[in-house]
Amino acid sequence: MNLELQMIGTGSAFAKNYFNNNALLRDGAFTLLIDCGVTAPLALHRLGKSFEDVDAVLITHIHADHVGGLEELGFKMKFTYKRKIKLYIAETLTEILWEHTLKGGLYQEGEITCLEDLFEVCPLAPNKPYDISDHIRLELIPNRHIPGKNSYSLYINEKLFYSSDMVFDPELLERLVEQRGCRMIMHDCQLEGPGNVHTTLTELRSLPERIRGMTYLMHYGDNKDDFVGKTAGMTFMEQGRIYTV
Repeated sequence: MNLELQMIGTGSAFAKNYFNNNALLRDGAFTLLIDCGVTAPLALHRLGKSFEDVDAVLITHIHADHVGGLEELGFKMKFTYKRKIKLYIAETLTEILWEHTLKGGLYQEGEITCLEDLFEVCPLAPNKPYDISDHIRLELIPNRHIPGKNSYSLYINEKLFYSSDMVFDPELLERLVEQRGCRMIMHDCQLEGPGNVHTTLTELRSLPERIRGMTYLMHYGDNKDDFVGKTAGMTFMEQGRIYTV
């Protein structure tokens, strides 16, 4: 069956006109939140939704625009909705997420002392497909983002590549398209400047036309409108819009 992907935000980490680059992936009966940044609670509210509508959350890496909303999510699930939500996360990131990001705000002696007190933690190994619902299969693909920090992109149902944040890797994109049947690419896009930790629009414009034609741009800055019509056939993703994938 086709899935629905809704971008609750499409902005870069420092964008002010757009929410954090987070998304909802739905197969009808199941809803996965892809990353949960600082603005995720408000972004969901603006769409008439809340964390109660989410069945699971997946984290791609440890930056505030991808994990900053987990404190509110954890508290809401425990004290308001009275249930544990599934947390899908790379096995390399579980300890880091708690010890270096969430513990300071969430810890309560005798009540909340670890991730497992709030979430049903589901560690994932990279480069291995997992069925997380009846119709969603995903694989974590390691990528380069911040030196010395683990970061992962997603390959969903053997047809959709969702980049999260990554340095340009044309060989990976071409391999996914030519060897694995990828038909849609949702890619982070730094509009200006050198791509030290993100992929730039200039780099993406260098891809073959076939790949550009299936590429959608996300995680962009507030000056996105200045680049409409200058993307070599690639499409800017729209905040709040539902895409069939």
